[in-house]
Amino acid sequence: MRRLRRPGGNVIRALVFDFDGLVFDSETHEYAVVRGLFREHGAELPLEVWGRCVGTHSGAFDAHAYLEECVGRALDREEIARVRRERFLTRIEREGALAGVEACLEAARAMGLRVGLASSSRREWVVGQLARLGLLPFFEAVRTADDVARVKPDPELYLAVLDALGVAPAEAVAFEDSPNGALAARRAGMRVVVVPNSVTAGLAFGEHDLRLESLEVELATLLARLADAGHARTDV
Repeated sequence: MRRLRRPGGNVIRALVFDFDGLVFDSETHEYAVVRGLFREHGAELPLEVWGRCVGTHSGAFDAHAYLEECVGRALDREEIARVRRERFLTRIEREGALAGVEACLEAARAMGLRVGLASSSRREWVVGQLARLGLLPFFEAVRTADDVARVKPDPELYLAVLDALGVAPAEAVAFEDSPNGALAARRAGMRVVVVPNSVTAGLAFGEHDLRLESLEVELATLLARLADAGHARTDV
């Protein structure tokens, strides 16, 4: 295996992936479902408003309360939540992993890299979907909201994965689709590659090292670029 080094001589030994919106595009489907519910009630849910909750805990933004504020009346929270979940599950039941994900994981395995996953979602959802997609065996360590006190943008999830892998932050690369996730990885001291999806592409990311359109890339070339990169960049 070619030993990839970043400035300062640190070997890149591990890759850590986000899940929602990065491995599996649940975020596009969820936003479409919730926006549809808003429109059925004569309201709009701007992407910049919804974007506050992407990549962090579900309580970061109360979509139901915002909908009630928009329409000026109380609505049945349980019924709307039921419809939202049913529509979401129907949309995703035949969806596969995002383009390039499986090939990237296979390349990481072939290169002898450690591979982990850090998600602000619940373990039941993440592990269940990874198993459905046939990707669970690729991940040596999976840490979710059930494993930590604070989710992204706090670095605790990433640090928990790195501890499980036995890898230092400077030796690992995080792949993220959201500003909250990228900030968490940066706070953990990792290299950060952002791969925005249709929901997050227009959001402002903080410091990151590389930005990709998708994971349909040659991993060895990508990591060589990353190892040679001298400075993080910031979206404004």
